[in-house]
Amino acid sequence: MELVTIQIDGKPVQAPQGATILQAAKAAGVGIPTLCDDARLEPYGACRMCMVEIQKRGRTRLVASCLYPVEEGLTVQTETDKVTRIRRMIVELLWPATQRFAKQYGVTHSRFTTGLADCSLCGLCVRYCAEVKKKNVLYLKGRGIDRKPALVEGSPLDCANCGECFSLCGSGWVVASRG
Repeated sequence: MELVTIQIDGKPVQAPQGATILQAAKAAGVGIPTLCDDARLEPYGACRMCMVEIQKRGRTRLVASCLYPVEEGLTVQTETDKVTRIRRMIVELLWPATQRFAKQYGVTHSRFTTGLADCSLCGLCVRYCAEVKKKNVLYLKGRGIDRKPALVEGSPLDCANCGECFSLCGSGWVVASRG
């Protein structure tokens, strides 16, 4: 497998061609916060907590590190002012599920009100049910502040007894919604 060399926070890092920035950073011991990342699932990019700033051909931009592939000569910064501002906003927007990051990013409360108090809409439960269990009985229903995970009507009883998605839910919504 061909390796490429990138810079992450000024440190040269080698990663396999086709790896994501997040995978390369993890392998190099560089921490990038995530909510919707799970090694068993395909990268999704829903939460955007893993945003980093890249420089390529003299231009900088923000990207989701869980989706962006490494390429030779790429420069990555994981804690710039722009990245910190974005993560601070995400902590506020996804307040119930981001409490573990609140202190790190200096957020004490959220200015936003959502329709669902506990769900971050990371999609881990839905994706796990589809990709790993191959059941497809969970989905995200609604739009905007009314969006929430839901069971497909008439779901088989084995879903109610499975519970494997419970451990993925960082906000506790799945457990709370099941009574």
